[in-house]
Amino acid sequence: MSKPNSDKTAPVYITMGEPSGIGPEVAVAAYTALGGKTGARALKLVGDPDVFRACGKVPDDALIATVARAKRVPGTLNVVSAPAVIEAIELSVAAAMSGKAGAVVTAPIHKWVLTESGFGFPGHTEFLAHLTGVKHAVMMMASDALKVVPLTIHIPLREVPSRLSKEGIVETGEIILASLKTDFGIAAPRLAVAGLNPHAGEAGTIGLEEDTIICPAVEALSAKGHKVLGPLSADTMFHEEARAQYDAALCMFHDQALIPSKTLAFWDGVNVTLGLPIVRTSPDHGTALDIAGTGKADVRSMIAAIKRAAQMADARG
Repeated sequence: MSKPNSDKTAPVYITMGEPSGIGPEVAVAAYTALGGKTGARALKLVGDPDVFRACGKVPDDALIATVARAKRVPGTLNVVSAPAVIEAIELSVAAAMSGKAGAVVTAPIHKWVLTESGFGFPGHTEFLAHLTGVKHAVMMMASDALKVVPLTIHIPLREVPSRLSKEGIVETGEIILASLKTDFGIAAPRLAVAGLNPHAGEAGTIGLEEDTIICPAVEALSAKGHKVLGPLSADTMFHEEARAQYDAALCMFHDQALIPSKTLAFWDGVNVTLGLPIVRTSPDHGTALDIAGTGKADVRSMIAAIKRAAQMADARG
């Protein structure tokens, strides 16, 4: 059982991620840029200490070592690193669940390395849900400009319609609305729901999913007392005036959500996992093996993820 930490000095744990990618680099760079803390919260780097030290100077007391060791050769993946990558996540989640850590920030992992090692989860979100005992975790891309959730994520576009359901939209919508209150301090949150088809189906002439699935879900959420708009045409719901009408948007598929998010806040957007008993964020980029070790990695998204994690932990406290 988790013990949420109301102590606003509880540290933020930052995992190593893929050792041969830019994750450890931006973790160390963010630590340095922030002076080892965000607000009153110290920053802790979790993983193989030698990997972090290869990326810059870090005080010993900022490091939380995994038992497993990793191999860092920038740009070159090695499955031998998988146990350390996984252990860093497990240690950080356990610390947050016990109240020792205030929040967890995860550096990017590489799915091939973990899959080759026998890791049984598609990615971070599913693993975090498993570790915290949560049935349904939700990925949000959050920035000051836009908070948006894709209902379906890494699946082929042709499979999206068959994955939509009234129940799934309602459940996800309620998780988003609860998080807007708990994690973002919005007392009366407003949710916008996108349609699936162009022009939100245009009264059934361009598709029926709006009438048969999305509208009933919006009505069900509204009947529970939530402020919900939709289904809205996705091509007109992300300009400045439209965004002023809601606090978060629920989209039907990956690109419908992430294209506006990355257009509006490419370097400031943060991946936030909703529905967990702990706070977890991550930068909005991958391992970037092609630039690992070159000094070209941009630290802004990691800094944003750290600051967002601390803000959410403060809000929960």
